[in-house]
Amino acid sequence: MAYLSFPNVKLAGVAAAVPKEIKEVKDLPVFVPGEAEKVIGLTHIERSRIAPVGLCSSDLCYEAANRLIEELNWERNDIDALVFVSLQRDYLLPASSCLLQHRLGLSTDCYAIDIPLGCSGYTYGLSVVSGLISNGGIKKALLLVGEITSTFHSPLDKTIWPLIGDAGTATAVEFDAGNEGIKFQMGTDGSRGGAIISPDGGARSPITTESFEMKEVSPGISRNKTHVIMDGLNVFSFSITQPPKSMSDLCEKFKLDLESIDYFVMHQANHYMDEKIGRKLKVDPNKIPYCLSEFGNTSCATIPMTMATVMRDSIQKENLSLMLCSFGAGLSWGSAYLKTNGICCPALIEI
Repeated sequence: MAYLSFPNVKLAGVAAAVPKEIKEVKDLPVFVPGEAEKVIGLTHIERSRIAPVGLCSSDLCYEAANRLIEELNWERNDIDALVFVSLQRDYLLPASSCLLQHRLGLSTDCYAIDIPLGCSGYTYGLSVVSGLISNGGIKKALLLVGEITSTFHSPLDKTIWPLIGDAGTATAVEFDAGNEGIKFQMGTDGSRGGAIISPDGGARSPITTESFEMKEVSPGISRNKTHVIMDGLNVFSFSITQPPKSMSDLCEKFKLDLESIDYFVMHQANHYMDEKIGRKLKVDPNKIPYCLSEFGNTSCATIPMTMATVMRDSIQKENLSLMLCSFGAGLSWGSAYLKTNGICCPALIEI
């Protein structure tokens, strides 16, 4: 088990940006009559946002970061690090974090790095930023986490397309001497990596003309080899087993009182799955906030999206203890415990 503890780290703010276009699940043509209602009932996903062609996850993260910097009144030259978490990069080369450093007007002394992770990406990115800040070498950092999930999934796949949405977020993290900081538990099981996979497009299986041939897998499910394939039963079994164990292990390792935690902010693939996790932890359902009814599964962005939307009022005004847990492709997972103290949270940005 990878346990990490980074003192002197403080969350200063969180912001989110989404495309303006709304995708209504009930109106999707992939369903036969009556199917959409069942999917909505099970997942609680009613709609999400879909990016137009040409809009990148870096664009959404840029807008969120720019607004957050302005509302925090941070000097851009004081931002020492930028970590960009996304599977969608602007180019194969250079790294998108380098381009974002320039777009945001940050100093050329800025540490910038990409992390290509899926749904587990937020806690992993937060652990990297926290490690950079903890000893005081870096005072202020931006964690930019987002995904244009619609580029990876087939619109003719009724098992995945209704669930996904596009979003970009920015989290401001800073050095705060004496702060309790953030504690983590992380893990990876690559033996199950094929449970969520996009077969073609990487060095192992490069793109060919055949990669784009659409094939019907079964009624209501057609995709090509660049689209994500998910072993639903395998992923569900993992999701209701490993995340609650990770959160429990984190509490046991650092002597945390699970019952006293104010909110459990988890990755949201669907409502039913997170309900099962909550029951395993014996957590009050009111302590598990959701934003997926309006935004769907935004991959690595679901946790900061939740904080920046449905939790916005409380996270600005109250001192909260939070347990974050992200999990997904890899298969990988990470849990983080922290306390907030009235952080900056701009209104949702639509572009």
